Amino acid sequence: ETRDHLFFECSYSTSIWEHLIQGILRSEFTNIWSDVMLLIMEGQSDQKRLFCIRYAFQACIHAVWRARNKVRHGENLVPVQSLKKFIEKGIRNRLSLLKSKGGKGWEDILQYWFATRM
Repeated sequence: ETRDHLFFECSYSTSIWEHLIQGILRSEFTNIWSDVMLLIMEGQSDQKRLFCIRYAFQACIHAVWRARNKVRHGENLVPVQSLKKFIEKGIRNRLSLLKSKGGKGWEDILQYWFATRM
């Protein structure tokens, strides 16, 4: 296993990453690690878009890593659909907190996220 394979070349993690980010990136979508790094380090994007990309990246990496570790320690692989729902709910919860406590400019972050869902 390499970093590039685990994030995001294997079909399991690619499916999750695509589910989370395809609606935001559209034609820019990639599952190539170096290209993903360029996207999350980019400073030119709209603030809401960039936050959603970065937060989805963090949530996906964390969840895939945990799922991988569970398998390595003898547990069953979490079904990809279940993991997608779990991550999506976590992102929505975080964005909801930003909406209520984030201050000026973050009031419509949750609407932005919902608008990107495909």
